[in-house]
Amino acid sequence: MRVLIADKLPSSGVRAIADLGVEVVERPDLQASDLPAALAQSAAEVLVVRSTKVTAEAFASAPRLGLVVRAGAGVNTIDIGAANRQGVFVTNCPGKNAIAVAELTLGLILALDRRIPEAVAQMRQGQWNKKRFGQAEGLHGRRLGLVGFGHIGREVASRARAFGLVVEVFDPALDRATAESLDVECASDLDSMLRGVDIVSIHVPYGKATHHLIGGRELALLRDGALVVHTSRGGVVDDGALAEAVRTGRIRAALDVFENEPTASEGAFTWPIELSGLYATPHIGASTEQAERATAADAARIIHEYLRTGNVPSAVNLQRGRAAHFTVVVRHRDRVGVLAGILGGLREEQLNVQEMQNVVFEGQETACASISLERQPSPDLIERLRAQPDVIAVDLREIP
Repeated sequence: MRVLIADKLPSSGVRAIADLGVEVVERPDLQASDLPAALAQSAAEVLVVRSTKVTAEAFASAPRLGLVVRAGAGVNTIDIGAANRQGVFVTNCPGKNAIAVAELTLGLILALDRRIPEAVAQMRQGQWNKKRFGQAEGLHGRRLGLVGFGHIGREVASRARAFGLVVEVFDPALDRATAESLDVECASDLDSMLRGVDIVSIHVPYGKATHHLIGGRELALLRDGALVVHTSRGGVVDDGALAEAVRTGRIRAALDVFENEPTASEGAFTWPIELSGLYATPHIGASTEQAERATAADAARIIHEYLRTGNVPSAVNLQRGRAAHFTVVVRHRDRVGVLAGILGGLREEQLNVQEMQNVVFEGQETACASISLERQPSPDLIERLRAQPDVIAVDLREIP
């Protein structure tokens, strides 16, 4: 098997993948436009990316490709629809960079409150301005609102409490019992949380449901002097509305992610970072050596499982919810051709298999196949299956 690594991974991760006995093709400088040709040339069966976009053209150029691993959180840089059409698994490494992003988030909150970048800049210019920069509000006792409470949100909360911040969370998946056990408050809705907090930090994935989740209307709910920190994904915040809110002087903000940000690691960037009250970093939240090593190791673990079993841990593009309504359970002798006969019978009745599992009992004499179907097989088919050689028993079960 050949694995194409189309982004920079730590050497430890590359070695871990190579140690699986696969051929590794390293192309860390590939751009999205170069990826289709690289996939076609390498005939890779597994692709590992970080920020490189995987387009429909890339999938179309790689008939042997079976798995794309995003060595990071989120899969918004991958054309999932194209992957589905080609039958390619897509997965990622959630949570492995959560601590790194949380650390940057707290750093940006502190920088906003104490105006650290401006103070450093003036000191470098030989200016001592204790009067201006000695007027920070401080964090202790202030309210931090978290939009989203996944891996990163929880890491932010644990660190924020150490600074004495009161943490309130808006996340539809969070119940009050869990919130209480984690020492955070559970907001009933986003608007009420935004009205009551001093600082808001966003930690949700990007998608149709979260596009411009924080826009002009939501920003207007914040109290004067509020701080906004955005380290999730470009597009979750309406950048134009945020820039306008900062321009008025009513709020201050720090961003690590942007709409239409450059895909390359270096390049020109013209977003209005010259605004007073706005700090920006170039999407470096997950970029610590610790996080990169952990993420690369997880990518190697996923590839190992795929090689060993054909299964993909945490695949993001599998059907959610079962389309099947009936399961045929067949206990049979563990012999060549038995499953083929069973599947042939299903084919004769135009029954499409939704899921299938075959397990072998100790001693390798017998096995049990569970076959999920979207339609009920006829009684005649069940009897024909029972009559096949080496079939011990056939049961039909309806899925509630």
